[in-house]
Amino acid sequence: MGYFERALLIAIVIGVLCGLVGAVVVLRRRAFFTQALTHATFPGAVLAAALGVNIMIGAVASSVVLIVAMTLIGRVGRQGSQVASGVVLTAGFALGVWLQAFFPDLPIHVDSYLIGSILTTTDADLVAAVVVLLVAVVTLLLTGKEILFSTLDPLGFRVAGYREWVIEVVTLGLIVITVVTTMPAIGAILALALVAAPAAAARLVARTTTQIFVIAPVIGALSGVIGVLASRSLGVAAGAAVSLTAAVFFVLALGISKLRQLRLSRSAGEGASPAGMPVVSEVVRP
Repeated sequence: MGYFERALLIAIVIGVLCGLVGAVVVLRRRAFFTQALTHATFPGAVLAAALGVNIMIGAVASSVVLIVAMTLIGRVGRQGSQVASGVVLTAGFALGVWLQAFFPDLPIHVDSYLIGSILTTTDADLVAAVVVLLVAVVTLLLTGKEILFSTLDPLGFRVAGYREWVIEVVTLGLIVITVVTTMPAIGAILALALVAAPAAAARLVARTTTQIFVIAPVIGALSGVIGVLASRSLGVAAGAAVSLTAAVFFVLALGISKLRQLRLSRSAGEGASPAGMPVVSEVVRP
């Protein structure tokens, strides 16, 4: 398999993966947390490279440590999850830069880690992405109903006897493995775009929550393929092209959503009675 064919394949896999997990991120409002996590993995990756360990293992270990730190900071009086994520985002990435200065000969550099390089991904990266995608699919099939219940009705979820922390651990675990798997291809900074944009776009055009989990992976895969092809034809960075394509899909979805709202508003106006009283009709939804 050539490098370009491998890049296209891994773009499809991580696009589907980011779309699925991104739906959870968007619905549970964990976008800023995901952004903090993408930066917080950097010190773990640097230490792993220095110790001769797989970079992904170091990134996962760093993520776990910093998730605990975010949780503790968020429980401090008059603080919150947003403050905790902001502290970890800056401090975690700064720590990685500081550590990298002590190991200048390592193959981990700030610029490459931030933007990734999908055209230089290996077969091992592809296998890892496929495995993580399968794990994400199985996890969502087994816990998807509980995740949606917890997300849409947290009070009812607790009253029903479920434990919120279990769902939170599952959600954070999915985010961590997705971010770590995506980074070799599109980097730390750009990972959030592929995680959040397809799901946000799907949320704008989907009519049900279930449709979000179908549409988002499709948009993610299309963003990956179009981005890689655009990178080759225009001579731009592939990670940036993929992320920008995902953002364009979001803008298109926003436009479609606004047009739909305008059409519904006009239909409601046309349905008014001559006396100015609206016509009341029963709407039955499946």
